[in-house]
Amino acid sequence: MSRIKEFNLPDLGEGLTEGEILAWLVKVGDTIELNQPIVEVETAKAAVEIPAKWAGVVTKIFHEAGVTVEVGQPIISIDTDPGAGDLPEPSAESLAAVEVAPSEGAIEPGMIGSPAPSAPGVGRTPVLVGYGVREASAKRRPRVSAAAVSAPAPAVPPAAPVRSGPVLAKPPVRKLARDLGVDLATIAGTGPLGSVTREDVHKAAEGAAQPVAKAAPGPVAVFDASREQRIPVKGVRKLTAENMVTSAFTAPHVTEFLTVDVTRSMKALDKLKARPEFAELRISPLLLVAKAVLLAVKRHPMVNSSWSAATNEIVVKEYVNLGIAAATERGLIVPNVKDAGRLSLVELAEALNALVRTAKSGKTPPADMTHGTLSITNVGVFGVDTGTPILPPGESAILAFGAIRPTPWVHKGKIKVRQVTTLGLSFDHRIIDGELGSKFLRDIGAFLTDPEAAILAWT
Repeated sequence: MSRIKEFNLPDLGEGLTEGEILAWLVKVGDTIELNQPIVEVETAKAAVEIPAKWAGVVTKIFHEAGVTVEVGQPIISIDTDPGAGDLPEPSAESLAAVEVAPSEGAIEPGMIGSPAPSAPGVGRTPVLVGYGVREASAKRRPRVSAAAVSAPAPAVPPAAPVRSGPVLAKPPVRKLARDLGVDLATIAGTGPLGSVTREDVHKAAEGAAQPVAKAAPGPVAVFDASREQRIPVKGVRKLTAENMVTSAFTAPHVTEFLTVDVTRSMKALDKLKARPEFAELRISPLLLVAKAVLLAVKRHPMVNSSWSAATNEIVVKEYVNLGIAAATERGLIVPNVKDAGRLSLVELAEALNALVRTAKSGKTPPADMTHGTLSITNVGVFGVDTGTPILPPGESAILAFGAIRPTPWVHKGKIKVRQVTTLGLSFDHRIIDGELGSKFLRDIGAFLTDPEAAILAWT
């Protein structure tokens, strides 16, 4: 039995098909332990650390940081018995064969490092977190360089050597050559037994590219690839785009707005900050908005529901997994506080603090971004008055909370400067009609106008 085992990139949850390697936590030659974190990978949902499936010595790292790897591709190889002496020289057969991690040591499906169930006749893919991989294979767009856009790829030089026999190269190397448009038969391999390595393929691709000739001075070109920036759409940004398109063209959106005097809410917030139970917590107006939403849901439970096209039903949730949109370096995510309606005001403040802190660190686990039922997006932190937010898939309502500004306001028959904000509620018109949406938004506004009176009257 081979002592060298290759660890393939596992499915990181919810059927994701690829991940970008952010950073390696080990290097070739390091001795690692079972379940020791070895690499940090960003998926379409979050950045996660992947633990080692075996103990041993790292013998090879297949992909550098910054590379996007498909689920099932090898990312690292480990010598599980380094005390057995030097490894034998590789043979031509071992170089051409696919090295796949054996199934020994597998545990129950759904646990870390476990195999995911697969269709009959299809191999298993290891699963780290989640419910298994999608049956469809991942699709990746080839990278387009400025040289490729400006001019057609030149033909292989006539002087390039051509092999007459089979080319020795591992499957990942063959795939890389196909992606870069390089003919393996024209490459003189520098690996063991003359095998072609990844470095050989990259050098061949670089040698085939010709520098772009500088254009003669003249008027500004309408199209200049050298002055364009191309940002790969991947990870969180890719999933966000897909979800927003799906939601926008699936659920009929309606948005209503309400401008509210929140002067009393701001005074109530100052009182909360002075209380000892809130002394160690960072609290903001978002806490009172979240509480207002949760109390309004109790009065209008239909708002906290989803549309099931599969069963032609409206599913009303008796729990509120309250999503809070968070802008991170990797894009917009909406983690949620599980069963937020059961939390006290102090517990809700603690949960919101933890949620924001984890999101900013980029360590939000995929489980925290699934099964949301109702969401809030705080656009006020950017100085924006309000907006028309798009529903997260599977939810029927989302509230936009705008900036709080000192504003002239009619208060008790006189014009005074008051603290005012504007709320925007988008909802799924298949579930929530204008009356229900208006009452729900009205009750949120009533709470924020006088939170102390609303808590006494509603609870």
